[in-house]
Amino acid sequence: MKRGKIILILFFVQLGNLAFSGEPANKDGMFTLVSKQKACNILIDQEEDSVVTIAATLYANDILHITGKKPVILNEKPEKEKTFIIAGTLGKSKWIKKLSSEGKVDIASIKGKWETFSIQVINRPFPSYGHILLIMGSDRRGTAYGILELSRMIGVSPWEWWADVAPKKQKELSISVRNKIFGPPSVKYRGIFLNDEDWGLQRWAALTYEPETGDIGPKTYAKIFELMLRLKANTIWPAMHSCTKPFYSYPENKIVADKYAIVVGTSHCEPMLCNINSEWNDKAVGEWRYDTNSQRIQGLFEKRVKESAPYESIYTMGIRGEHDSPMIVGNQDSEEQIKLLEKVINDQRQILKTETGKVPATIPQAFIPYKEVLTYYQEGLKVPEDITLVWTDDNYGYIRQLSTPKEQKRTGGAGIYYHTSYWGRPHDYLWLNSTNPVLLWEEMNKAYQFNARNLWILNCGDIKPLEYNIELFLDMAWDISRFPSSQSIHDHMKSWYAAKFGTGRSQEITDLMEKYFSLCYTRRPEFMAWSQTEPTTKPEATELNQVHYHDELEQRLDAWQKLNRKAEELYSIIPENQKAAFYQLLYYPITGASLINQKWLYYYKNLMEARQDRSSALWCGKQSEEAFARIVNETRYFNEKLSNGKWNHIMSMSPRNLPVFKEPSMSVPAYRGKAKAGLSLEGYEMEVNHDIINSYSNVLPVFNAYTRDSAFMDIFLKGEGEIKWKAIPKDPWISLSHEDGILNSFHGRQEQRIWVRLIWPEVPRGKSAKETPLGHDYQLIPPGYKITSSIDIVTPDTTFTIGISAYNPEFSDLENFKGFVEGQGYVSINAEDYNQAKDGNETSWQTIDGLGYSGKVIIPLPYSAPSIANTQDIINKSPVLEYNFYTFNFGEANVHVQAVPTHPFYEGRGVRCAVAIDDSDPVIIDFHTFGRSQEWKQNVLKNAARKSAKQIISKAGKHTLKIWMVDPGVMIDQILIDLGGWKDSYAFPPETNKL
Repeated sequence: MKRGKIILILFFVQLGNLAFSGEPANKDGMFTLVSKQKACNILIDQEEDSVVTIAATLYANDILHITGKKPVILNEKPEKEKTFIIAGTLGKSKWIKKLSSEGKVDIASIKGKWETFSIQVINRPFPSYGHILLIMGSDRRGTAYGILELSRMIGVSPWEWWADVAPKKQKELSISVRNKIFGPPSVKYRGIFLNDEDWGLQRWAALTYEPETGDIGPKTYAKIFELMLRLKANTIWPAMHSCTKPFYSYPENKIVADKYAIVVGTSHCEPMLCNINSEWNDKAVGEWRYDTNSQRIQGLFEKRVKESAPYESIYTMGIRGEHDSPMIVGNQDSEEQIKLLEKVINDQRQILKTETGKVPATIPQAFIPYKEVLTYYQEGLKVPEDITLVWTDDNYGYIRQLSTPKEQKRTGGAGIYYHTSYWGRPHDYLWLNSTNPVLLWEEMNKAYQFNARNLWILNCGDIKPLEYNIELFLDMAWDISRFPSSQSIHDHMKSWYAAKFGTGRSQEITDLMEKYFSLCYTRRPEFMAWSQTEPTTKPEATELNQVHYHDELEQRLDAWQKLNRKAEELYSIIPENQKAAFYQLLYYPITGASLINQKWLYYYKNLMEARQDRSSALWCGKQSEEAFARIVNETRYFNEKLSNGKWNHIMSMSPRNLPVFKEPSMSVPAYRGKAKAGLSLEGYEMEVNHDIINSYSNVLPVFNAYTRDSAFMDIFLKGEGEIKWKAIPKDPWISLSHEDGILNSFHGRQEQRIWVRLIWPEVPRGKSAKETPLGHDYQLIPPGYKITSSIDIVTPDTTFTIGISAYNPEFSDLENFKGFVEGQGYVSINAEDYNQAKDGNETSWQTIDGLGYSGKVIIPLPYSAPSIANTQDIINKSPVLEYNFYTFNFGEANVHVQAVPTHPFYEGRGVRCAVAIDDSDPVIIDFHTFGRSQEWKQNVLKNAARKSAKQIISKAGKHTLKIWMVDPGVMIDQILIDLGGWKDSYAFPPETNKL
């Protein structure tokens, strides 16, 4: 290889070879796109559709940006050049027709297929010519995708413009080509819905990118369509809020869409491509009611079909009310509404037939059973077979319903409308990309298994900052076979970041983003004020427990701060030409999410610490204020400085100005006198006091040798001044994270958390026991079974004595035990940590990585398996998970199961599992929620559904918990067996030790 020559090799999975007679391709399959002298030109027939020329122009500019040399787009075969690129569409390109007639290329393998293309090298295609790179498309989009595939092969990201991803500069470019067929796509129509654009995309277009229009107009749409072409997307649902003029109000919009070969559709509340929000004027044409004003409504439909008929469109059938509300019909009787909706659909199809001259069954149409329309459909609404049923998620990523086996046979097929951005109850998430990619994969993969393959639309809000999820969604829609398991998402993400920031950092960045999505999954950044909307409420108390389970709030705060620091560290060392892309794709989302968490978590710490008169409460309040200020500054930088102001107005830190985005208040401690020390222990909201007889807060929770507990103490300053302190354990087997220090209100530390752990090999053994008689109160261990000691916390004017109890018996029962051991009155288990998994007759348990509170969930598959609800069938036929556990308590126990809050596949199915301890009969629990119930709201705010079943544990000792599948697809996350010791917490307590 000559010095300086760069060879980029793309290794393809062989999906199929093109067989053809004539001269073979180069043996090594190499093709030079750019040599030292020049770029290889590209030949396109003049008869090609405009999208082919557009794609060729994009490719030529990509080559120019990388090498400084620009290919020429030719319409006639060059006389002097012996090597060039031919890009053409079957039926359009005379060059492909000639090659085919001479037997040098086989068109049969792509002919008649949807959006399919091949890339191959052909030696001596014409007399006196060397070899060519042939891009052959089955249709206009297939050819355009094939041309832009070259851009991907040379390292140009689809986000080169939209996220400033700079391709690596090269002097020469060669690619390795294996004759391969790309396509047809897994999903026929694939695209995005521009929605809730009020605070970002519309303002950016109107004020920065397209001020001459003052709106999202043809110039902005052209850039969006370019991105879509690069992502192999073909369908747009245009922006439709009242801040944006309707798509068809700008005549050039539909022309631009056609030039880019983009199919135009509309959302569930925009029938027949009509934007009711802005195109219907009640005062001028009457009320938007089909039962009383159908003639004028039909007039609007007719107008729209006339102007859209020459172009590719998907017509949304049916009707809803204005502003995404239910349609007003007569007396609101459900049967009457269904009849009227059926009439609307019939009338719409007649309009399509009249205005286009086509049979309606040949025109793409979609029916979207969303909100109340889903209820009508479930109650018997008839929809013609050739209309695509477009199922929706519940706005928070969980698909509401899928096609039954009968519906899967419909000629119109099915599709999915899916949200990764949402405005509405119980709370918006419009700011950041907070939908876990693994959840997106699981739900869309499930949809594909249920034959939803005709239309996939992603509600992506303002596009930014949802770049990764947009590409993942569209990559899955293009080729679902690349995503057979959850591991595929890790590999896809790693590859995605490697293409932008190099393979050397891709694993580090992927780890960072997987942790980001994991933290967003347990609670989205926009939900951190525990407020809701529609109606909008003020911030409420956090559910994160600050006194139990090692302080849930502090753990979350620490995790976000570590993530933020890592993002800052990487940003500081990323090459200068990658900083703009890194800022958009990683730094701002991570920093923004971290800061809004810090803002609210410090706010909640400030509240609690002020109640305890801690001087540090003021510091926490200050941290909350600073986090808010940093969000302001980072957002200002994004808009005003990033990429020299290219993105000005694109990013809002407070969509809809909801309370969660406001600057929080600060609480002030009541005590402001002379400095004195305070002490609080894990397990108590009150601080330690000096009333030995009446104090219940001066003993740490019992330390158990079998669960290897730890606990914390907080020593803190009250008032102003300085306090020295020292911690003195009474026995050498007590280990402290800190043994002395200084608290100072003016500078330095105002509080110190001391972690207490025991050195178990040195802890004296307690009384021998076969069954430890603890009773129901874990603290009330009889004398002889626990070892006691203490720690003195000494300050100049105070000594606190803190009791230590260690449970460390000589206990033969647990010597060879493999399972979980009770701790503090409960057993906490991550679902993936089973002792045994047994397959059912048609199903087996499988693990999904990257989802759930524990980072893994267990799911019975396949989805197509039958539900099993009969008790004996559950025991004999259903797959079962078994967990061995040991309890020191006995009696009634609540078995709490946490699942991913999915919905039944369709009516007649549930989201069920069954549980039992030991030989008890299975008890079925169902995670199914209905409508927008309070239970559903809490589930989607937490991304967790919890149900419980009561069981009797007859004696202390060894037991087995069994969990059976009742419905396939139920995703089990965590289990908590509560014997009376669980204190309410946001998440289940950390997994108790598994021996």
